[in-house]
Amino acid sequence: MSKPAAPLQTASPAGPAPMPYAWPAGKASAAWISIDVDADTPLLWRLRETGDDGYLSEREQRQYGLRAGLRHLLQVLARHEVRATFFVPGLIAARQPALLPDLVAAGHEVGLHGFAHEATREISTETFGEALEASLATFVAQTGQRPAGFRAPGWELTRPMHALLRAQGLYDSSLAGLDHPYTLDGVLELPVSWNREDTARFKMTGLDARCPPTSPVVVLQEWLFDWEACAAAGGLFTLTLHDWVSGRPGPARVLDQLLSRIRQDETAWITTGADLAAHDRQLAPNRRTAFSSAGP
Repeated sequence: MSKPAAPLQTASPAGPAPMPYAWPAGKASAAWISIDVDADTPLLWRLRETGDDGYLSEREQRQYGLRAGLRHLLQVLARHEVRATFFVPGLIAARQPALLPDLVAAGHEVGLHGFAHEATREISTETFGEALEASLATFVAQTGQRPAGFRAPGWELTRPMHALLRAQGLYDSSLAGLDHPYTLDGVLELPVSWNREDTARFKMTGLDARCPPTSPVVVLQEWLFDWEACAAAGGLFTLTLHDWVSGRPGPARVLDQLLSRIRQDETAWITTGADLAAHDRQLAPNRRTAFSSAGP
């Protein structure tokens, strides 16, 4: 089995290089597969004021996720015995009442993703809080469990919205301030990366798109390279997929081959967001990293 190089030590302008992140014993890095089950909620949100559901083209693309894409991704995860985190808007959970229980029964984590995939740039803090409460109620009613984590639609949060997550005791996976888990204003962050996100590579909903989709062959090489670099740095490799995008055969094969490579590394911890959060919170204070959004 191949092993990554020793974690990189980067110089700090404020002093000596920080210690490597304290992964569980025997582990030198981590990989986290996260899947956003948006379905058609972003489209419905955009068209909410017109009362129209738009042209059938984008709507049908997005329906693919719940019809087939989610099943394809679950098959890949089961083949590799990998547990993932599925971030689900409350509206999707309400429309598909078996979705959350089935994911939990299969051993996966389910996390919050807004109620109607509300664009946070277009809503007030009060509306954000109401959507958060409604989603929490839906998740608890359907699974009997309180979700541990949240991901903002579009990865956008204001400080007041972020503070509401702290009040609820949720971890967040919307920000990208470090290469491993860290705390910002009291909220545990599991960082994301646009380098490891599928819509930026595969999404094309119409002829007015800025660029055509990237070949899955190219994306696989990109993500393999990124995984190797992240593992060598002792970091957290967060992959963000969408049911209606990466659930298609080509992108699903990208996940399949990527997991084949990651699982060859016995020092890589492949886990869920909830387990990452639990691990970080039990570390000694001097092994955790915390920042304030008001300053460095």
